[in-house]
Amino acid sequence: MEHRTRKYRGAVGLLLATGVLLTGCSGTDGGGKATSDQRRAGAPAPAYTGGAKDEGGEADRLKESARPDYLSTFALDVDTASYGYARRTLADGRLPGPETVRPEEFVNSFRQGYHRPEGNGFSVSVDGARAAGEDGDWSLVRVGLATKAAPSTAERPPAALTFVVDVSGSMNSPDRLGLVKTSLGILTDELRDDDSISLVTFSDDAETVLPMTRLSGHRSRIRDAVDSLEPADSTNVGAGIERGYEEAVEGRRKGVNNRVVLLSDALANTGDTEADDILERIDSARREYGITLFGVGVGSDYGDAFMEQLTNKGDGHTTYIADEEQARKVFVDQLPAHLELTARDAKAQVAFDAETVEKFKLIGYEDRKVADDDFRDDSVDGGEVGPGHTVTALYAVRLRDGASGHVATATVRWLDPKTRKPHEKTGSVATGAITGKLWGGRSTRLQVTAVAAYFAENLRGSGLPGTPGLGELADRAEKLATTTEDASVTKLADAITRADRLKGGGDTVEDGGEGEMG
Repeated sequence: MEHRTRKYRGAVGLLLATGVLLTGCSGTDGGGKATSDQRRAGAPAPAYTGGAKDEGGEADRLKESARPDYLSTFALDVDTASYGYARRTLADGRLPGPETVRPEEFVNSFRQGYHRPEGNGFSVSVDGARAAGEDGDWSLVRVGLATKAAPSTAERPPAALTFVVDVSGSMNSPDRLGLVKTSLGILTDELRDDDSISLVTFSDDAETVLPMTRLSGHRSRIRDAVDSLEPADSTNVGAGIERGYEEAVEGRRKGVNNRVVLLSDALANTGDTEADDILERIDSARREYGITLFGVGVGSDYGDAFMEQLTNKGDGHTTYIADEEQARKVFVDQLPAHLELTARDAKAQVAFDAETVEKFKLIGYEDRKVADDDFRDDSVDGGEVGPGHTVTALYAVRLRDGASGHVATATVRWLDPKTRKPHEKTGSVATGAITGKLWGGRSTRLQVTAVAAYFAENLRGSGLPGTPGLGELADRAEKLATTTEDASVTKLADAITRADRLKGGGDTVEDGGEGEMG
């Protein structure tokens, strides 16, 4: 599929308005018509499940369903590297650079508890609560998307994985190349006999250390190849990725998951150092064979923006590991989600009702924005999502005084990874039934999500309506860790406490006009 450059429509980023109600989630059948109530409410047209191009005017009806400033459209993102790198930086006694903080990756690092569909595709959940604080007429609303549960190691299809390992001089430390070698050792133990591995290294140039090799009967050979890795000189990421894709195409197997996995601190300094130029060189392999790029970042000094650009535009995603515990989580617990695809070019569009909503803002996703008109244009790049993933979008919305009824309808659109047939699913939210408070409310997972989002916005210097200070956020995270018995929430509380020692409270947000807040 030929991808056009994604169009951006300005930055968006924050929380939702007074008394928001969940009315339920519903799928839509292909060819369905919007009801008169839906059209009056400003909901998007029912799902279009025809060919890649709209033939019957569904896209036009969608554009007319909400005022231009009342649509929010973005590509789905399952990356978590920003949060992992922030935790690592704070543990080192430094604040992460604001440009490395992406709130959606903080939020997507935590379990959400959404209902999962049984088949391919997504479930859509919508809930929310009133935000506390002086400006109490804002609410936080969560749009949650989930894929089917990840299969067990025994149930997943075989994998053919090409590992592209950075052996440049900057990787010469236990938490970089040492951690990469440990990670590959863990993976060698985890993979099945019918899986295959190839190994490419790069410094000034790229070298194939191990051609595509079945695990069965060759684990010792693979471990020896991993143990032989030694640091060298410069960082020619472009050469490594190009050689990696050559090996992946050469060693590809029909009916298996073919992936390229980049393990690097992403501090490119030799050869092509622009993500677009690197990806252009391997574009035909990506499109013809559907081989996606999975990035695993390491190191206290880490080229976060470069790695994100590579994986976002390389039809993949990225994560960050700082220690062996995180390596086991990525290469053992989450392995099927990183190897398989449930959806290609997935996008979401939330249509707000101008009759009830005064203003709104999406938290994060600034670099994943898609033009509203391109929501149903399947040649426009979206996000790739695997089994077991969840994607969350949080909005700050202020309702109009006395508003009652429909607030917004969220629609997710994706392509089947094998047939490329488009599918959609929707969910809606309205005022009146859910007016509960956020803190101490019924959903502990929503509260964890709110803490993560508030924390990210504080780190990047952006305020949200009703934003608590870091000290209060740390206290709330500690209480939620006890309630949920979730070790990841305990680690969140620790990260917030560390940040609180290094900086003061967050800023506040000035009110804008109606519609989408920039």
